[in-house]
Amino acid sequence: MTIQEWFDKRKEAQIQRRQLEASRSEDVTTGLWTKCVHCEAQITKRDLEENMMVCPSCDYHFRINARERIHQLFDKDSFEELFREIKPTDPLGFVDTVSYVDRLEKAKAKTGLEEAVITGIGEIESHKIAAAIMDFDFMGGSMGSVVGEKVTKIIEEAIARRLPVIAITSSGGARMQESALSLMQMAKTSCAVSRLDEAGLLYINLLTEPTFGGITASFGMLGDIIIAEQGARIGFAGRRVIEQTIRQKLPADFQTAEYLLKYGQVDMVSKRQDLRKNIASILDMHGV
Repeated sequence: MTIQEWFDKRKEAQIQRRQLEASRSEDVTTGLWTKCVHCEAQITKRDLEENMMVCPSCDYHFRINARERIHQLFDKDSFEELFREIKPTDPLGFVDTVSYVDRLEKAKAKTGLEEAVITGIGEIESHKIAAAIMDFDFMGGSMGSVVGEKVTKIIEEAIARRLPVIAITSSGGARMQESALSLMQMAKTSCAVSRLDEAGLLYINLLTEPTFGGITASFGMLGDIIIAEQGARIGFAGRRVIEQTIRQKLPADFQTAEYLLKYGQVDMVSKRQDLRKNIASILDMHGV
């Protein structure tokens, strides 16, 4: 198979996947009603939104974007976004089935964001805290140079202001369109977290659905306290990759927040409705 044939085959598979996702979306969401993807209960959109995008029938936590996460966690009008002016470029002139520039423009149009992370300073029950909030809707929450730079800069800002930091992750991992430049962000962000530790400041991780790859291999799992949202899938490689590698069937709950708590990889699993209260309690305990 030639390289061109490989790309043509991949493009055809992507088109088929998008068509399938579109048909599923039409099936799940109709008018004022939404069907839970877990228990298939019919829920009004209003009821779902009032329940913080958690199914009232089975407690399934729907994925939410960064703006909604800020709305749910932070005190009203307290969040000040920083470093929005830092925007991605195309350092490698990368093209696969679609150019990287086109993918970025599509992601911006879809989300209204410039990158896969929002950084800033806000208050949670009057506790001031610096935050990095990732958005999976922007290219799968992948970490490129700008994500790494913004996470690093918000940590440096926290050190300068003597503030605790919370990193709220939702990501598929490193951004392949930036190759080694993306992978370098793992070391960069980890070094920033190390400097935060040396400064004696609190670092909290909140892992949400899904958190994988280079994020779990760097700043996503380095917190003094690691919280996982109920039902979130967390890992490095995906389930299918691991099963194909070890040629064994994995447990049904493998890589879930609850599984990681059982084996000591996270400190707490929290329902979405309790996150604000739990984070505020942690900040209270640490006197910040």
